[in-house]
Amino acid sequence: MKTKGKFSRKARLLSRHLRPAAGAFAVGIAASLAATLLRMLFTQIIRFTVDHALLGDVSGLPGPLVSFDSGALLLLACAAAAAVALLEFGAGFMQDANLPKGSERFVKSLRDALYGHIQRLPYSWHVKNPTGDIIQRCTTDVEVVRTFIADQMVELLTTGFLILVYMAVMFAMNVRISLLAFAFIPVIVAYSFVFYRRVSERFTQTDEAEGVLSSVVQENLTGVRVIRAFGRERDELRKFREKNQRYTDLWIQLGHTLTAFWTLGDIMSMMQVFGVIVLGVHMCVGGEITLGTYLAFVSYTRQLTWPVRALGRTISEMSKAGVSIDRLLYILESEEERKPEKPVSADLHGEIRFEHVSFAYEEKPVLRDVSFCIPGGTTLGILGTTGSGKSTIALLLARLYDPDEGRITIGGVDLRDMDPHELRRGVGVVLQEPFLFSRTLEENIAITRSGAEHAEVERASREACLHESVAEFKEGYNTVVGERGVTLSGGQKQRAAIARTLLEHAPVMVFDDALSAVDAKTDEAIRARLRTAAGDATLILIAHRVSTLMEAEQILVLEEGQIVERGTHAQLMRLGGRYAHVAGMQAGGCETGESPARAAEGGGLA
Repeated sequence: MKTKGKFSRKARLLSRHLRPAAGAFAVGIAASLAATLLRMLFTQIIRFTVDHALLGDVSGLPGPLVSFDSGALLLLACAAAAAVALLEFGAGFMQDANLPKGSERFVKSLRDALYGHIQRLPYSWHVKNPTGDIIQRCTTDVEVVRTFIADQMVELLTTGFLILVYMAVMFAMNVRISLLAFAFIPVIVAYSFVFYRRVSERFTQTDEAEGVLSSVVQENLTGVRVIRAFGRERDELRKFREKNQRYTDLWIQLGHTLTAFWTLGDIMSMMQVFGVIVLGVHMCVGGEITLGTYLAFVSYTRQLTWPVRALGRTISEMSKAGVSIDRLLYILESEEERKPEKPVSADLHGEIRFEHVSFAYEEKPVLRDVSFCIPGGTTLGILGTTGSGKSTIALLLARLYDPDEGRITIGGVDLRDMDPHELRRGVGVVLQEPFLFSRTLEENIAITRSGAEHAEVERASREACLHESVAEFKEGYNTVVGERGVTLSGGQKQRAAIARTLLEHAPVMVFDDALSAVDAKTDEAIRARLRTAAGDATLILIAHRVSTLMEAEQILVLEEGQIVERGTHAQLMRLGGRYAHVAGMQAGGCETGESPARAAEGGGLA
């Protein structure tokens, strides 16, 4: 039952995406079947020519042709052969013109479905699945399925039709030779199914190894700056060679399996042709069949040889397509992000409340019973050690994750009752490591607002203290920043991300250590403009500099997922606790609340 269900899922996937290509495939397959019939008919014309036009045998000729002499019969055969060849050419043209069209429509539908579904998958799914593996599924596996649909499936249908037609014609000519000719076909097909399961396992292993290899390459190219900075080239090369060797070994093992399979198929096919030749010669010499019939049998057997061999190969290749379809179904059947049936709109300028919120990453607790309130239009500051849960608060507020316990509300509405798209349009998040696309600087800033004017982009850049840097670029706002913003400094990337969030005019803005890469003077300048630029928006500042947070109406200090201190800057300084200690350390020249050595290691506050 499980296998049957698995097969039906694959069939539904294929049928769904074959619909846009149904017309082109129907014409292409019909043309392929017509070409098969015409090839069969051409062999009969040769048989007619040999027996009647060349050897002068009038037995079996239709009445009107009995009076024709050899020359007339030969001319008639030539004309028929020319007509059949012309029709076969036309059928081949229609096949070649329509099957590629159908396969491209099919693969376009499949790619659209994959990409669209990936956009609707939850953030947690993307975290668990390597980017390289996802790309490999959406490219290599899609191409494998396309090849199966466009080539192997059509070949399977054509070969099945060819076997049935040739069987009918050959048995009508002579039963003994036909039995010998077709005796090998069930054997070839049966042993192909035996290999099917074994080859399927091999293909699964190679596909998974290719996904791992793609992930290694993707991570290497993405982190090239870190790799070069720490001289990790040799380690990365060693890791790649290990994965590449594993991938190569699996393909060699698969090649050995396929070689044995194909060789046995070739041996049986040659035995089939050899048997028909020996028996045919014996019967022809004995006068049981005519020379034309013998030649027709040899021709039909040779025409059957390659499709039957291909049938076995196609059946074995189905295993590869089956594995690829399973890998695509893994994406398409992954549960989409949950949305409420009847979304509730909320006033995103309203009060934000965290009510007894607890959250864990794969059973690793990060937040424990966290509760706080942010009045609309005010500023909240968050300070805490690495791993204390500061960034998790930002992710929960954007509903990239849902809390395990408790609830989060904006304007009195639970985030889980809101449309996630509407929520995220209203909650702008600037991360410590912002992502920039390989586009112009202006396009990267304006990505949050389609149709934004240049003057608006420039104003947002001024508010983020970025305009002065842009003015020094040769191309200005038309400067292409490179993949992931690699041509910009860390501070410039952060300011670009701040600018696009300010351009969005989101009711809630979260800056997750978004000023960590800028100097203290620029930090002060951005903060001086930020409150004015934000207007009536609610601001959440997550930072490791006390100076960044000191003007907030409320400051939270997190420790191991819990709020250990809260209040204004003045209140926390009077308290003399963790916050005051960090402020004192930073005032003394250290940027963290830990020791200078720990700060140098990046292990302080984040």
